[in-house]
Amino acid sequence: MKVAVTGASGFLGPSLVQRLLERGHGVHVLARDVKRTLGRLPSGVTGSYYDTITPLSPDALAGAEAVIHLAGEPVSQRWTENARRRIQESRVVGTRMLVEAMRAAGTVRRFVSASAAGYYGADRGAEPLTETGSPGEDFLAQVCRAWEAEALEADAAGIPTVVPRFGVVLHPSGGALKKMLPAFRMGVGGRMGSGKQYLSWIHRDDAVGLLLFALEREELRGPLNVTAPEPVTNADFAHTLGATLHRPSLLPVPSLALKGLFGEMSLIVLGGQRVLPRAALEAGYSFQYAELAPALRSLLT
Repeated sequence: MKVAVTGASGFLGPSLVQRLLERGHGVHVLARDVKRTLGRLPSGVTGSYYDTITPLSPDALAGAEAVIHLAGEPVSQRWTENARRRIQESRVVGTRMLVEAMRAAGTVRRFVSASAAGYYGADRGAEPLTETGSPGEDFLAQVCRAWEAEALEADAAGIPTVVPRFGVVLHPSGGALKKMLPAFRMGVGGRMGSGKQYLSWIHRDDAVGLLLFALEREELRGPLNVTAPEPVTNADFAHTLGATLHRPSLLPVPSLALKGLFGEMSLIVLGGQRVLPRAALEAGYSFQYAELAPALRSLLT
């Protein structure tokens, strides 16, 4: 099928596009800088302009039969008033514009719209959280709830919709792992805060695999936790990362230091969520990396 993809130049985008092409799908990207985005992708991919805040012409979808929506302002930054506005608008307004264009185009038969495990709230302790878990009340949880509500307008309009709630995606080229690696490689890494908070991680290959699974498994609808089956505490993650790199992991980062560095955004690091991929497992998805140690070895050795 022909698949339109937003966020194709981001952390997951190039790998997703490559996998789509390998599976015989056509790919049309929606991007603010179409030329730059196409320059990062294999030949044969087409593109149209999309900036998340401007109404999108149905023609920009170019007859796409499915849409995978990954675009959004990065959350990993200090949450100033302007940053909060950008984070909110890029997801909520951007999704609304996209759904309106999809409805008008009349060709789209499948919608996969990213969300985040932040939906459940910043700190849920050791509570097991499946797709039916209650939402949180903090800033990111509110963004996710509004973001998902806009995406599910497509489902209400007759376009089957899946909402992947991403945990911490692991790959050394970006995301949280890229930021952690310098300290751990120098032997000065360690747990953050108490270390007791759960970290719901997923290898990037499985994150992309679950996007494809959501696209191609017609029976899937609604929320889909994109996390590995075995979340770990922050302290266990630090220990396993240090062991994988053959480095000590004994120097904790104090909570006060994280709060001073990141402000309110530090809640993401200091809080914890034990998110479980029940919907994926029940639908038959087979994880390449269900446990942390093999996942980190595949990425770092």
